[in-house]
Amino acid sequence: MSDFSYTLFETALGRCGLAWGPNGVRSVSFAAASDEETVNHLCRRAPGARETHAPPESIAAMISDIKALFKGEARDLSYAALDMEGVGDFDRKVYALSLKIMPGEAKTYGDLAKAMGDVAHSRRVGQALGRNPFPIIVPCHRIVGASGAMTGFSAPGGAELKRKLLKIEGALGPDLFDAL
Repeated sequence: MSDFSYTLFETALGRCGLAWGPNGVRSVSFAAASDEETVNHLCRRAPGARETHAPPESIAAMISDIKALFKGEARDLSYAALDMEGVGDFDRKVYALSLKIMPGEAKTYGDLAKAMGDVAHSRRVGQALGRNPFPIIVPCHRIVGASGAMTGFSAPGGAELKRKLLKIEGALGPDLFDAL
């Protein structure tokens, strides 16, 4: 029997999911093409997780904050207990730096690499963020390319979802296509 549970929940950006266990949040998923894909994504890090429609209070509060964030309300999710089992030291350092980036802010991959001691690690920072099992909570969408380009976002919806999240949070202003 697995110690992991998951739940799916509706947001302004589609049906997302969150998996957790005794050591905290194990995995988060943006809305995928189907619930099955979302569950499969969650269960890669939370094998055997069972679905529940009544998550514990701490998880319900986090889900409420994610929903509010997707509606444009400022939320800081850095309070979340994250289960880092299987996450390497370099990735942990990248995630810790990412958690310090507040809604409405953005940093570059180079900024994070420089904060870790060597701007030459920018590519490794991007790779660590590509493996991020906690998107939204660890806000990988707030890290952009050196020129502000929406690069390196592997969640469903890719760069366009990254741009949308940054606009929701106020890190990017509206552009010509927002009125359409």
